[in-house]
Formats: sequence, C-alpha cells, structure tokens
Amino acid sequence: MKIQFKQKDDRKAKFSMTGVSYTAANTVRRAVMTYVPSMAVTKVTLYENTSPLYEEIIAQRIGLIPMVTDLQTYSLPNECKCGGKGCGRCEVSMILEKSGPCAVYSGDIKSQDPKVKPVFDKILITKLGNNQKIKMEMVASIGLMSEHAKFQASLCSYKQTADNEFDFFIESYNNLTPQEIIETAIETLEVRIKELSDAFDDKKSASRKVSKRALAKKSPKKK
Repeated sequence: MKIQFKQKDDRKAKFSMTGVSYTAANTVRRAVMTYVPSMAVTKVTLYENTSPLYEEIIAQRIGLIPMVTDLQTYSLPNECKCGGKGCGRCEVSMILEKSGPCAVYSGDIKSQDPKVKPVFDKILITKLGNNQKIKMEMVASIGLMSEHAKFQASLCSYKQTADNEFDFFIESYNNLTPQEIIETAIETLEVRIKELSDAFDDKKSASRKVSKRALAKKSPKKK
C-alpha cells in the first residue's frame, strides 16, 4: 500500500492510496469516520432558560458543537481508571450564562480546561430578547461515532480512479489534523483486528479442548 498526499493543511487533505482493494479502501474510510475519538458535550443541566427554544433543542445544539479534542490528556470513559464514573481524566466541566438582549454563541461557553473549548466561536445557539436569560452547566467527554454522530471527528470520502487506486478526501471537524486522524484510525483498526483475531484463537482453543474431551468419552475403555 502506498499513500501520497496531493493537498494538506490543518483541516483538509486529499491523497491517493494505491495497491489496495476496494474492500481495504472502504475499511479505511469507515475507520476514519468511526474509530477516531472526539470530544463532545454529553450532559447538560439547565438552571434557567427563558429563551425562545425548549430545553431539548438547546441540549441538542450544544451536543453537536465540535470541541477541541485532547487525546493526550483525556481518555474514553470505559478506558479510564475511574471505570466511566466520571473524573478529571475523562470529563471536562463547562458553564454558559447569558442575559439578553443578545445572541448566544458557542464562544460564550466557558470551560474548566482552557484547552478544551468549541472549535468555532460563532456557532449560534439561540437568541435572547429583553429580560431573557440562559444558565446551564455541561460535561464534555470523549466518544466514538459508533456511539453517537456528535462524536464524529471528520468527514471521509473516496473515489476509485484505477484498479487498486483511490483518491481520498478528509475534512477534520475538530482540532486534529487529517494526518493525525488517519494515524489514529489505522492504530485503532489494528487493535480491533488483533482483538478479533485473539477472540477466534480463544474460540479455536476452546473448541479443540471440547473435541478432545468428546473423543476421550467416545474412546473404548481398556479391559
């Protein structure tokens, strides 16, 4: 397999992949979109909301805001030492409090960790009129797109240009570069393939043990 970048910056990349089958190319695409961890708001506690929008709509909009993802500091909840209960290694607390008249943007969200914040500051959440107010607390954590679409780290597509040759396009939704996204996806894919292989090996080993016991029972006893 050979990869050659044709265009690359911090957010988008175009590259060609040669020497692979259609199945392998599609596996890479799915891994890039599904197996790259990304940060998103998972819990919202609204203390006051007199905006024109219902609480459920506010929570949905907050959840879909792309967040800067720090994979060196934070881990997936199910891989954290706390066992997913929630701690400083897998969660970040945030607050949002605004009074109208004004527009409420993603940049108004204040994070406990300055490194973890909305990627874009001008995503509109709602608008507040006179005497209207919104006050809430949020918790952000890392997840995978296989759990929820809000954790999707990037867009990835490709087209076949020749036999065993494909042109890929990647656009990052968070702060990870396209190269970091590809590397993370491939590493995660390798781990999952190994887990699958180990599971088959364990099953084969268990099957052989059962077969040996079955043969021992069927073998005639010596007189």
